[in-house]
Amino acid sequence: MSKNNNIIVVLIFVVAWFFNINKVTFAPLVVSTLFILLTSLLAHCARRLVQKSINEPFVRLLFEEAIAAAELCGCCFELIVVADNFGVGTYAIFLFALTIWWSLNWGDATACPYTHIEDVIEGKGDIRKAFLKTWAELLGGLLVFKYVQTYWALEISETHKDKAFEECRADLQVPVIYGAVVEGVATCLCRLASKSLGDLNPRFATAIDSFIGTSLVVAAFDYSGGYFNPVLATSLKAGCEGHTLLEHAVVYWIGACAGSILSVYMYKIPAIQRYVRGTTAVNGDSIWADKED
Repeated sequence: MSKNNNIIVVLIFVVAWFFNINKVTFAPLVVSTLFILLTSLLAHCARRLVQKSINEPFVRLLFEEAIAAAELCGCCFELIVVADNFGVGTYAIFLFALTIWWSLNWGDATACPYTHIEDVIEGKGDIRKAFLKTWAELLGGLLVFKYVQTYWALEISETHKDKAFEECRADLQVPVIYGAVVEGVATCLCRLASKSLGDLNPRFATAIDSFIGTSLVVAAFDYSGGYFNPVLATSLKAGCEGHTLLEHAVVYWIGACAGSILSVYMYKIPAIQRYVRGTTAVNGDSIWADKED
């Protein structure tokens, strides 16, 4: 099945699920869905414009990182509305579908600073470029709030009433050190899964990676919020009531980046490498792309 067909199947599932929702809640959910679709469409158009108009590869990548971060944060602002009004299960379905979309459309952009740190550690990039990419991501993630706020101010649905100018609250529900551990461990697991899937190259790798990431986000939701991305956390929650900026940095920057760095070294452990290499040699029915069933 092609990537486009996979996306269609996911969309059909989501639409079918929508029509089983109580009609009272359906309209506000449609408003949130349309905002997310609009945000993704605008980002897609901006990405195409950049690819056509900027020839220098690194400069083009900086713009793509900013666009990806703006798309990520813009959609996740609305996912907060979805989670608050329709539950974590609904939030998870949206996040699962969006993660697949982002994986298929962002190209080399990641909208996540610790991936550039990993590149520096592995000798695939330098510190200057990592800093510039992070700066571009922060710029995109922070500037997108004005766009979100403008949409919320229209108050098209009840779920957006007074949302545009309300005081935000931090998602951290545990002591700072515990929150940093949650973000770090979950980020490490996410990165280990992504690296393994990249090497194993199974069928439906994108969907599997999305499922793992979404599951970890849901698991951490009631503890740290489950951001696993410093730029996303900063765009959505920096300065919110409930923690200081220093506490925010410890949990969402130091915690997540430490988990990412740990994953680089853990993935090189011989036992893990033997497992990854050995999995591709197993025979029989499987999901692995390079196998004959």
